[in-house]
Amino acid sequence: MLGMIMAIIDSTIVNVALDAMAGNLGTSIDEVSWVVTAYILATVVVMPLNGFLTALLGRKLYYAVSICVFTISSFLCGTAHSLGALIFYRVIQGIGGGALQPTAQAILFESYPAGRRGQAMAIFGIGAMFGPAIGPTLGGYIVDNFTWPLIFLINLPIGIVALMMTLAYVPDPHYIKRTKAEHLDWLGLAAMTAGLASLQYVLERGQHDDWFNSNTIIFLTTTAAVGLAVFIWRQLTVEHPLVDLRVFRHRSFTAGNVLIVITGFGLFGTALILPLFFQTLLRFDAFQTGMALMPGAIATAVAMPIAGRLTDKIDGRIPVLFGMLLFGLSTWWMGSLNQNAGYWDVFWPRVWQGFSLAFIFVPLSTLTMGAVGRAETANASGIYNLLRQLGGSLGIAALTTILSRDQTANYQSLSTGVTLSHPSVRQAVDQMTQLLVAQGHTFFEAQRLALLELANTVLSNAMTIAYDDLFRLSAVVFFAAAPLILLLKRPDRPTRSAALHSRGSHP
Repeated sequence: MLGMIMAIIDSTIVNVALDAMAGNLGTSIDEVSWVVTAYILATVVVMPLNGFLTALLGRKLYYAVSICVFTISSFLCGTAHSLGALIFYRVIQGIGGGALQPTAQAILFESYPAGRRGQAMAIFGIGAMFGPAIGPTLGGYIVDNFTWPLIFLINLPIGIVALMMTLAYVPDPHYIKRTKAEHLDWLGLAAMTAGLASLQYVLERGQHDDWFNSNTIIFLTTTAAVGLAVFIWRQLTVEHPLVDLRVFRHRSFTAGNVLIVITGFGLFGTALILPLFFQTLLRFDAFQTGMALMPGAIATAVAMPIAGRLTDKIDGRIPVLFGMLLFGLSTWWMGSLNQNAGYWDVFWPRVWQGFSLAFIFVPLSTLTMGAVGRAETANASGIYNLLRQLGGSLGIAALTTILSRDQTANYQSLSTGVTLSHPSVRQAVDQMTQLLVAQGHTFFEAQRLALLELANTVLSNAMTIAYDDLFRLSAVVFFAAAPLILLLKRPDRPTRSAALHSRGSHP
C-alpha cells in the first residue's frame, strides 16, 4: 500500500505546483505541463506489462525494483535544475509508478481468501481513491509553505520503508508461471508502446492542440490505431504473449473493464472539473480547493470498509448499482450550483460523491478480479488498472473539450441579448458608471470599467451554465451505464469450510 499510495499521489500532487515550477525553472505553464504528461505516458505503457514482468522477475523482486526506481527518481526530480532533466526523471518515475499500482492490487487480492476479497479491495481502494483527493491538498500546502521540490523528496522515507517491508513480507507465489527473457515479444512491445503512448498523448493534449486541426494529433491518432491493432493481433497469435488478452474470455472481467472505463470517464473527469470550478468560478485558492475536496476523500475512506464487508456478504452487483446511482444523483445536485456558492454549498454533494465511490470501486474490483484464476491475477490487474487510467484520460479529454466549447457557445448566446439599447442593461451600466465617477474616476474611464464589469458578468454566467451542464452530463453517464451491471455474473459464495481452508486452517 505504501508503494501504491506514493505512485497515485504523485500523479496528482504535481498539478498544483506547476506555477511554482514554471517560475523557478524559467518556463511557461504549457512547457512545464509536460512534467505531468511525461509521467502519465510512462505509467500507461508499463501497466499492461505487469503480468509478463512479474513472471520474469518474480513478485517480490519486481515490486522491490519498482519501489527503488520510483524512490530514486523521486530524489532526482527533487534535485532537477532544468525542465528537460525534470521531464526525463518523471518518465523514469512513471515507469516505477506504473508498476506499483497493479502489483499492489495483485498482492492484496491474492493474499486474502475468496470470502474476504471485498475487504482486500477496500484496503486497495483507500489508496486508489483517497490518494488523488489528498494529492492536491498536500501539494497546495507544500507549495504555499515550503518549496516545490519537497513534493518529490517526501517520497524518500516512504519509499525506504516500503522497500524494507517488501523484502521482509511480500511472498513469491508458487503458482506464478515463470517466463524467460528470450520470450519477450519485441514487435508486440514496440506496437504497444507506440499505440498506448500515442493514444495517451492524444487524450492529454488533444484539447490544447485543437484536436484534428493539428497534424500532430492526426498522426498520433493514426499511430495509436495501427499500433494497438498490431499489438492485439500479436498477443492473440504468439506462443508467449506479452499481455495475455485471453483473460477477456471471462465475462465478468470483460464487463467489469467496460464499467471501469465508463465510471473512470465520470470519476476522473469530475475530479479535474471540480478544482477548475472551485478556482475559476468560486475564486478558491489552492488550499481552499483542497479543503473543498477533502470531505469527499474522508467520506470515501470511511465508506471503504463498509463497502468491503458488504461485498463479502451480499451480491456485489447491488452495492455497485447503489454507488453509481448515488454518484449520479450527487453530481446532478452539483449541477444546480452557481458562482455565489460557498464551501457549505459544495460540502454535502462532495460527501455523497465520496461515499458513493467506495460502493462502486470495491465491489466492482472484487467482481472483476474475482473472475480470473490466481495465476492470471498479475496480468489481469495490469489490464484493469490500465483501462481505469485510459477511461479517466478519456473523461478528462471529453469533458474539458465540452466545457471549453459550451462556455464559448453560452457566452455568444448571452452576449447577443446584452446591448446598451436594452433598458435594463443601459440602467445597470449608468448606475455603475455613476458609482465609479463618485469614487474619483473620470467619466470615460468609469464607463470603460463598467462595460468591462458587464462583460465579466456575462462570462461568469456563461461559465456557470457550462459547468452545470458538465456536472449533469457526468450524472447522465452514470445513470446510463447502470444497466451494464447486469453483465456481471452473480458471484459464487464460498462455503465456510472453503474459506477456512483458504486461510490454511481446518474446520
